[in-house]
Amino acid sequence: MIQISPETLLFIREHSSDDVRTLALQAKKYPDIDMPTAITQIAGRQVAAEKIPSWREIEEIWYPKHLSLEQCSSEITARYKARLFQGDSLTDLTGGFGIDCSFLAAGFKSATYVERQEELCEIAAHNFPILNLNHINVKNKDGVTYLQSMSPVDCIFLDPARRNEHGGKTVAISDCEPNVAELEELLLSKAKRIMVKLSPMLDLSLALKELKHTQEVHILSVNNECKELLLLLGQEAPTEQAPPKEIPIHCVNLFTKGTQEEQHFIFTREQEQRSQCTYTDSLGDYLYEPNASLLKAGAFRSIAAAYSVRKLHPNSHLYTSDTFIENFPGRIFRIVNQCSFNKKEAKENLADLKKANVTVRNFPATVAELRKRLHLTEGGDTYLFASTLNNGQKVIIRCEKV
Repeated sequence: MIQISPETLLFIREHSSDDVRTLALQAKKYPDIDMPTAITQIAGRQVAAEKIPSWREIEEIWYPKHLSLEQCSSEITARYKARLFQGDSLTDLTGGFGIDCSFLAAGFKSATYVERQEELCEIAAHNFPILNLNHINVKNKDGVTYLQSMSPVDCIFLDPARRNEHGGKTVAISDCEPNVAELEELLLSKAKRIMVKLSPMLDLSLALKELKHTQEVHILSVNNECKELLLLLGQEAPTEQAPPKEIPIHCVNLFTKGTQEEQHFIFTREQEQRSQCTYTDSLGDYLYEPNASLLKAGAFRSIAAAYSVRKLHPNSHLYTSDTFIENFPGRIFRIVNQCSFNKKEAKENLADLKKANVTVRNFPATVAELRKRLHLTEGGDTYLFASTLNNGQKVIIRCEKV
């Protein structure tokens, strides 16, 4: 059982913002302090300040070693998942640090957290009552073993481990532990709805072929960085189930800073195939870059049709319009000017620039090569997009953010 002495708790409080590597080197100065525990808790609080802001001021919460925190959800994505999942009973088969379980459980009368690592179970059993989540039952068991003998519940959540034996990130369901495709029928015999959280690196088309009871897909980005791929499964028989091309795909971009509202675009693969998309040889006054979830989902034609924008090229995932489209789900820029990739012309048009934010889309040079060629450092208020128009012309587009 984890025990933290009053002296160590005080040390954690007094050194909560210190650099943990420096503290580790000073361990001999504090013989009465359990320094490994103190460093784990201080590092955990520092990560949580960004990742789980509502826990920031709760001093009694315990944190696990770094790897578990690195792999766990952020509060903002956990809260989004909680919007999709409610009922009487929930079982989380891959409990981990318990962030997803704690936010999901708020929508259920009873919940069960299952985790095979004893230390994580001890931390969860300590933290849940502090968070007023006394209705969560902690089980120190293997998730698959527990699944086989558990009583049916309304909803099951699982987040398969996504690293292979060499430490690399996996891209297929069959490479995850546990393999959800093998468990699909068993899961659906135990719950009406299943939520599977997967790596954003995973091949979505392959996942939809493997998990035949998928009813919805949610691709979550935070501040335009793709974080999670969620598949929601239901008990309908395969004959009643929508084919993969008709499953709604929700592309969601959440924001942790400022007042910007979340961006949410829904489409199906069938709509994508049918959508009219205009390609262009010339630029309008505005340039649009779809958010990371849309790019991951491949909603390229759908957004062109939905927002009446022109696509620069079939392989250039940038769009343009003559009039300002305020609610486009992505970044919006005002075009200042454009030039070709010709070295002389580029230097003339960009001579006043010392720094810029450079993006490359369907272009025969990397960001690093462009920076070197144009003598630019990173940053500033100018944005350069190097891309290709529909007629094959290579362009460097100078923009400012709207």
